[in-house]
Amino acid sequence: MFTQNTKRFIRFYPLFKLRNSVSQLHITGKRQWNKKTEHFLSPKLNNEQFFRSMFIQTQDTPNPNSLKFLPGTKVLEERQTMDFPSVKEAATSPLAKLLFRIEGVKAVFFGPDFITVTKIDDDVEWKILKPEIFATIMDFFSSGLPILLDVKPNSDTEILEDDDEVVQMIKELLDSRIRPTVQEDGGDIQYLGFEDGIVKLKMQGSCTNCPSSVVTLKSGIENMLQFYIPEVKGVESVDDEISIITKYEFEKMERKMREKEKEKSKE
Repeated sequence: MFTQNTKRFIRFYPLFKLRNSVSQLHITGKRQWNKKTEHFLSPKLNNEQFFRSMFIQTQDTPNPNSLKFLPGTKVLEERQTMDFPSVKEAATSPLAKLLFRIEGVKAVFFGPDFITVTKIDDDVEWKILKPEIFATIMDFFSSGLPILLDVKPNSDTEILEDDDEVVQMIKELLDSRIRPTVQEDGGDIQYLGFEDGIVKLKMQGSCTNCPSSVVTLKSGIENMLQFYIPEVKGVESVDDEISIITKYEFEKMERKMREKEKEKSKE
């Protein structure tokens, strides 16, 4: 939560509606990064070098448990994305690690100019999470730390030498026509392969566990691919081995938390 000094640096402004709904936060101030504790220090009010102005917008996504944050600055390079479905994957990103420290955060996703944060469930309220997320993003970009550490963002649609003509067409269509639209809603799709006429994709960001993801996959992506590429018979959403293990571990942790809550309520 904010300290008394930090609160003086935060002002909210209304913003016109963009797509679903958008809010904007104007934050000024900068806090130092403590390398030993991996935390930000409180702002120094008497030192001009720690002042900075930053506008952060939030945009609703089709997934009520995911919110898109636009810091007004580059997050990754154009068309690049990075998915952090759990805290284990966040080891490669200082910013993702900080966001996972906020209680109630389930997943983090980076796009070229946005950050999508997914909360655990409907019981966690955005009005509680948003101020901490705002402050964390502002502090990070003020620190000058790198977004990623020795890891390359998603490059699944890169054309390879051994790709046949159909696969090249699928990748090109995904990259130029489909992914930009999906990223507008705070998510992305990862190409995993093409086998027996079936295009295998992995949903990421706000698209993961989104109520409308099946409609997006079948009515949107599948129809477009089949229209331009007759060889495509269908589209499947699949999870890789790491995602399956992560989902299992998360559900296991949720069960333990519910059991503890029940025990406390009995006391």
